[in-house]
Amino acid sequence: MAVLDVKGDAERVWSALQADGVAIVPLDVAYGIFAQRPGAMRRIFEAKGRSFSKPSGSIGNLAIMQDVMLLEPRHLDIARAIVEDYGLPFSPVAPFRADHPFFAKLDPFCIERSTKAGTLDMLINAGPLHNELARLAWERQFPIMGSSANRSLSGSKFRLGDIEDEVRAAAAVEIDYGLSRYANDEGISSTILSFPKVEVLRYGVCYEQIRDILARYFKIELPPKPQGRRIVGSALGDVKEA
Repeated sequence: MAVLDVKGDAERVWSALQADGVAIVPLDVAYGIFAQRPGAMRRIFEAKGRSFSKPSGSIGNLAIMQDVMLLEPRHLDIARAIVEDYGLPFSPVAPFRADHPFFAKLDPFCIERSTKAGTLDMLINAGPLHNELARLAWERQFPIMGSSANRSLSGSKFRLGDIEDEVRAAAAVEIDYGLSRYANDEGISSTILSFPKVEVLRYGVCYEQIRDILARYFKIELPPKPQGRRIVGSALGDVKEA
């Protein structure tokens, strides 16, 4: 007997998002909060206490990344190695095709609040429900945008019950899968890499494995994770050093 109804949960989330609702979703890297319509996007920013000047990100997969982001073949090879060969999550940030049909149904407000200087942050391979939602978004040509399910700069949350009440109150639907796979005491979620120049924007979960992959197979030397600093941030955005 299956414990999780991933496809059913993904359809519940999709229905809520299409109806201008907010959804809180369990990810391997942390719980996330998502929207597809402008009203829901505004409610996310308000519930999080997040400045509208700080962009959110998007749910994605390799197919979306390849078709939407402006990347060289080598960059796609890096993503495939991380995601397919080693099964790890990460967030690429790169220039993207704003005129791509994938964004045609998305309200301009949602695009403006989820991009910065012509770049898009796309979380990839963050668990079964995340991957099913990414598949639906691509199949139905309607992006899912969002951030981490927590008050801004308070650190990622790895259980539904740890998310602040005001954030949960914004949600039309919540999915509870228990403890996130990569829960940690630092309150960090995905590792973020920027392209085309491969640089670290956040030292997140699985960073040392990702660093090793880039060194071994692509001769790219990323810096070691800084020691003695607690770096917290959202699944798709906020970063703060404490």
